[in-house]
Amino acid sequence: MDSFNTSLEGGFILTGFSDWPQLEHIFFIFILIFYFLTIFGNSTIITISRMDCRLQTPMYFFLNNLSFLDLCYTTSTVPQLLVNISGLDKTMSYAGCMTQFFTVLLLGGTECVLLVVMAFDRYAAVCHPLHYTSIMHPVLCQALAISSWVGGLAISLTQTGLIMTIPLCGRHLNHFFCDMLVLLKLACEHTEGIEDNLFVAGVIMLACPVTLILGTYAHIAHAVLKIKSVAGRRRALGTCGSHIIVVCLFYGSAMYTYLQPVRGYAESEGKFVALFYTIVTPMLNPLIYTLRNKDVKGALWKVLGK
Repeated sequence: MDSFNTSLEGGFILTGFSDWPQLEHIFFIFILIFYFLTIFGNSTIITISRMDCRLQTPMYFFLNNLSFLDLCYTTSTVPQLLVNISGLDKTMSYAGCMTQFFTVLLLGGTECVLLVVMAFDRYAAVCHPLHYTSIMHPVLCQALAISSWVGGLAISLTQTGLIMTIPLCGRHLNHFFCDMLVLLKLACEHTEGIEDNLFVAGVIMLACPVTLILGTYAHIAHAVLKIKSVAGRRRALGTCGSHIIVVCLFYGSAMYTYLQPVRGYAESEGKFVALFYTIVTPMLNPLIYTLRNKDVKGALWKVLGK
């Protein structure tokens, strides 16, 4: 309990990438570049979607939400990581750690639900094209977006509440942000019950959405196979390709990290996987949607021309 009180008073020391001091300067440069690219790319998506009337559709409404989530998600960890790598300050208070933990879970959980909503939007567009505008009414789109945030909030409140009930022994977190699996490794007592609850929450947060998305795309594939023209099939699949890539990148790295037992979690490996889903994926999302989408590219060139 004394160690727990020390964690409350003195906070934590985030070791970050101090195990590789010779690489910290290289990490700093690359992470800073990726962060600026993430801000620029996602801000560009939001800006051109608002400026071009052709992009004011349900698909781009949800894409705007995804870009905003990626901006917030990256910003919740990267500035602290850059300060950590630079050696200016490797500490974080207990309150700051719990706040970051809550925020990362809120944004990650919201994105999990939002990707399911985006899959439903593609299902409506491909399987019911004649009724698409009536199905994806602006009121429904706003309700689905709000539901994504409510789902993320529920997930975050539940898991943060469970973590805050655990007494923690020690101050050194072998990570660059306050991650669930690393915090569990500091527990002063056996946490099998809490780990089981968190695993169930992880399944609900990750495996269930993936199952829904796979089911949605099974219906989409069935509808596409009924289209006789090759051009029609390509057009239908083209609207789904970007979303499928984003789903694979996000859920693949998240499931690899969180759907595993705490005892089998390799902290050094986990840091690099976390770099991928907190920095690389949010940076790639705008490129994926831009390079594979003629409407977005056309709107971008139109804005640049002005």
